[in-house]
Amino acid sequence: MKIATWNVNSVRTRITHICDWLQANPDVDVLCLQETKVIDADFPHTPFTDLGYQTYIYGQKSYNGVALISRSQLQNIQTGFASVLGDLEDPSLDEQKRLITAKFSDIQIVNMYVPNGSEVGSEKYEYKLRWLKLLKNYLKTLLSQNNDVLICGDFNVAIADLDIYDPKGRENKVMATDIERETLAQVLNLGFKDVFRKFETAGGYYSWWDYRSGGFSRNRGWRIDYHFLTQSLCDRATACVIDVEPRKLTQPSDHTPVIVTID
Repeated sequence: MKIATWNVNSVRTRITHICDWLQANPDVDVLCLQETKVIDADFPHTPFTDLGYQTYIYGQKSYNGVALISRSQLQNIQTGFASVLGDLEDPSLDEQKRLITAKFSDIQIVNMYVPNGSEVGSEKYEYKLRWLKLLKNYLKTLLSQNNDVLICGDFNVAIADLDIYDPKGRENKVMATDIERETLAQVLNLGFKDVFRKFETAGGYYSWWDYRSGGFSRNRGWRIDYHFLTQSLCDRATACVIDVEPRKLTQPSDHTPVIVTID
């Protein structure tokens, strides 16, 4: 089976790119989208259903939003933290639409769009750290129900210097500060592995390039889109690749798909 993640930076703007990519990659079973940027009532279901896919959505106007595009019916769809954890001590952490989970075969897929954090020390930065801490509790609960969990999406954190084209001064840059890495590491220490590094240990592989300053043409990117798998799933993984082709298109998303293959 193949599962892909892609921050499309507006599903309606990028609908042709997404559908063309699905047709070029018919063996992808589930496509996890982030930053759909559309309320559920306005989500463009028809282009996907016309291609034979089912859609599972959790969106809001102009910002955030996640979706699962699947060839087969998914089970046990849950959105947001409260659907798994119940009433939250801080309900503001569920106001933004950033999290959707579903069962596919024996795998619990968790598709997420982690807050960016804006700038170090800002209110949005502190919100990001609180969001990641709650994510840990959320995943603990899911892991108590299923050992085979895959979490993917735009994590807005480069977990290692190897994932940044130029890490100089990164400790003062949002998405690469020590506290962001440490907070995410506490989540991953629940038992999640960076499956891409099972197959590729070198640098120079990125999933996001800034629109400015020729970021993509100069390969000045960051790897912030990940598949993290529990050990049982990581052992079954046979490939994990970053498909840079969609980033070459006219008016592309600033992110590109990452695909994992699991036996």
